[in-house]
Amino acid sequence: MSVLDWIVLLGTLSLIVVYGLWKSRGSKNISQYLKGDNSLKWGTIGLSVMATQASAITFLSTPGQAYESGMAFVQNYFGLPIAIIIVAAIFVPIYYKLNVYTAYEFLEQRFDLKTRLLGAFLFLIQRGLAAGITIYAPAIILSTMLHWDLTYTILFTGILVVLYTVSGGTKAVSITQKYQMAVIMLGMFTAFFIIVSYLPDNVSFFNALHVAGKMEKLDVVDFSFDPEKRYTIWTGLTGGFFLALSYFGADQSQVQRYVGAKSVAESRLGLIFNALFKVPMQFFILLVGVMVFVFYQFEEPPVFFKAVEMEQLRASEYRADIQALEEQYSANFEEKKTNIVNLVDALNKNDEQQIATYTDQVNESKQSEQKIRQEVKGLLKDYDENIETKDSDYVFLTFITNYLPEGVVGLLLAVIFSAAMSSSSGELNALGSTASVDFYKRVIKKEASDKHYLIASKLLTAFWGILAVCFALFASLVENLIEAVNILGSIFYGVILGMFLIAFFIKYIKGNAVFYAAIISQIVVIICFNVLSISYLWYNVIGCALVVVLSHLIHYALNFAKAE
Repeated sequence: MSVLDWIVLLGTLSLIVVYGLWKSRGSKNISQYLKGDNSLKWGTIGLSVMATQASAITFLSTPGQAYESGMAFVQNYFGLPIAIIIVAAIFVPIYYKLNVYTAYEFLEQRFDLKTRLLGAFLFLIQRGLAAGITIYAPAIILSTMLHWDLTYTILFTGILVVLYTVSGGTKAVSITQKYQMAVIMLGMFTAFFIIVSYLPDNVSFFNALHVAGKMEKLDVVDFSFDPEKRYTIWTGLTGGFFLALSYFGADQSQVQRYVGAKSVAESRLGLIFNALFKVPMQFFILLVGVMVFVFYQFEEPPVFFKAVEMEQLRASEYRADIQALEEQYSANFEEKKTNIVNLVDALNKNDEQQIATYTDQVNESKQSEQKIRQEVKGLLKDYDENIETKDSDYVFLTFITNYLPEGVVGLLLAVIFSAAMSSSSGELNALGSTASVDFYKRVIKKEASDKHYLIASKLLTAFWGILAVCFALFASLVENLIEAVNILGSIFYGVILGMFLIAFFIKYIKGNAVFYAAIISQIVVIICFNVLSISYLWYNVIGCALVVVLSHLIHYALNFAKAE
């Protein structure tokens, strides 16, 4: 990295953090600390809600997802707008009426204390692990690509986040997230236009889209009913809907963003902002990944995107094998590039016969490329069976570090760190508030001064921050990072959502039935996840449905036992 890149990176991050702390200074009580004294406007809430969800994983992993598998991942979000509208219409006014600090307070008012604590406990487990992932994920990639020490990268991100989250509370988190989101979108748009400008002179943006379409990267909607497919319109509209409904309606990291608004109307406007712009934003980030893919059809990409592992392989006893495979890869690339140039020419001439011919040849070359990559991955496993051969998370950062000009590299790295910090701060803020309000204040220390609870909230937030950093220092991921977070959420969100849906809509079911149904359902979901081969999004539906069905069965069983 150049001096200019360092100035842009550190200057951007420092300005955002210092400004957020200055604007949120002087939290004197727990209401100001946890709810921002109900002073936040809809614009800040809307960007804060979006920033909490859009972690660094989104901006590192999503372009790589598109590079590898195309645009189909966007279907994951098709159910989100409907879910947000329901949350805005039903959940928000109830939270405001009850004047809750956390979503789980509502569970006690509707059911009982043990059900509240169970809901809060499931949240703490899921979000506590996710907080570690959101710190670890960008750190492991940045440290590898930029040759930074992993420990120092994790500590830099983690300590900075803990500092302003503990110091400023909810208001600091929301204000910093607003400006972090601005930096993120500026960086992504800058990257997009630079990628398009790097295309060959005879290849327009629309030519690039046609090439991507012919290479099966623009298949946005899949109507397949195959349950093993991770992303179809059905998984998005059902599993994605349940995931979003639970996330925005019952996950404290999101609830805390909008219960601090000035009014119900401000909360609703902030949420509707997300309903309108979240899917287009994800679509655009995936499109950036598709453009990177097209760029690499004219500029030879690495045969494997993890440079450190490749250097180790070239220095091992497998150096002759990898050299032969890389020569095959380069020859195949040149053949594919020639066919793509011919395809673009045929597209410009609108020659259907040549378009079909060159499309077939390009896809044959693509299949050969994938076969060579699989052989390289096999060599890596032969060299070290512990090497993770999934490299899609490294695609976008490889492009950033190798091709973007000075200053822009610093800006894009600021995007990644800003996203990591914005998502992590929202999670830590929510973990601290849940631990302090639902457990410490409700169970451990029921009678104390407001100042005491303020200090306790800060200490618990710091505790979760330290725990997340420690988890990040020892974490190891085997999935695409954006999928890893969604998988983790899907295992728990369905059960939590089921508890809240019964609380809102099925008034005759009481606490005991819901409590035991939720425990059984969570155990079943975990078992199913380990034995079934279905899209993880379906676990949101399964968990929710199990809680609803089992709650009814247990309710009637308990009533029958009483009658006896």
